[in-house]
Amino acid sequence: MPKIIYVEHNGTEHEVEVPTGTSLMQGAVNQMVPGIEGDCGGLCACGTCHVYIPTESSELCGAPDELEQGMLEFAFDVNESSRLSCQIAVTEAMDGMRVLMPARQY
Repeated sequence: MPKIIYVEHNGTEHEVEVPTGTSLMQGAVNQMVPGIEGDCGGLCACGTCHVYIPTESSELCGAPDELEQGMLEFAFDVNESSRLSCQIAVTEAMDGMRVLMPARQY
């Protein structure tokens, strides 16, 4: 099972095992990682699972679709590495990947 390292805005790291096929958001919620809310349950309808994917891992995550890009407009402190973690399914290739979180979701 791939290990994903969720990094809070303050630098606190949470290394958790996430089953392949599970979204990055659900993996964080299941392990009660603070900083990812996922208010809509992963339906790409709220933007409260906003994360930053480091450049070296962006290819592993694929490109955001039009719906995700639209929802990111409602997220806090969006930049070029912003993604909605509900839209990224974990793969074995992501083992050890770092996922960075913004200072807040709202």
